[in-house]
Amino acid sequence: MPYTVDFKNVSTVGLESSPVTDALAGLRANEARYFKNKYDHEFTVRPASEASDVVDYVSRILSEERGLVIASRPLEATSFEVGGFRMAYVFYESGLAINVMYGIEDGAKRAVGFKLSEGMEVPEELASTFKFARQKSKLAGEIRGSFFVIKGEY
Repeated sequence: MPYTVDFKNVSTVGLESSPVTDALAGLRANEARYFKNKYDHEFTVRPASEASDVVDYVSRILSEERGLVIASRPLEATSFEVGGFRMAYVFYESGLAINVMYGIEDGAKRAVGFKLSEGMEVPEELASTFKFARQKSKLAGEIRGSFFVIKGEY
């Protein structure tokens, strides 16, 4: 069942099994606020079991681009087009959020972003490869993020 993320009244709906439930809900709300403010887009997620196409798409890019397999269980996912980009998000039980920003036009930006919820450790599969920058968020506390540029066609 789709769920429109409310960034004014942050809810943990769909994320209850995460050990960092509140921080992950704040991170999800932070993303919803960004897309609402920048593009007037309602950020709607579905349980990962109902969005296996999105989870598979993100997993394929991680595997083919960097040989990465995320150990944590996906909880929610979404995909949409906005501002000339195809966006895909997967929120994981560990508190990790992964997004794929794929520019539709040739030569447009294409990247995978990682965001870590406050209170979670850097996942083992990312620790040796990525450095994480810190940013403050009123909704999510301290978010740590990293990214890589997508080289292939997806």
